[in-house]
Amino acid sequence: MHIGSVLLVIWLVIGAIAAGQRGYYSGPVSSCTAGGTIAVTILAGPLNYLGVNPKVNCTLPQPSK
Repeated sequence: MHIGSVLLVIWLVIGAIAAGQRGYYSGPVSSCTAGGTIAVTILAGPLNYLGVNPKVNCTLPQPSK
């Protein structure tokens, strides 16, 4: 494995731990907002511990009637 790959995995694991500490895995992911917030928290990685608290606010289009 290249050092870059190892660093990327470590970065994402730290982000996943931060999402877990915030309680994002405690319930079902029932909306775009919840899923997006979990994803960006994982992508932010160690930045979560430096004060970054990413949130996503999205709406899905409604089906036509």
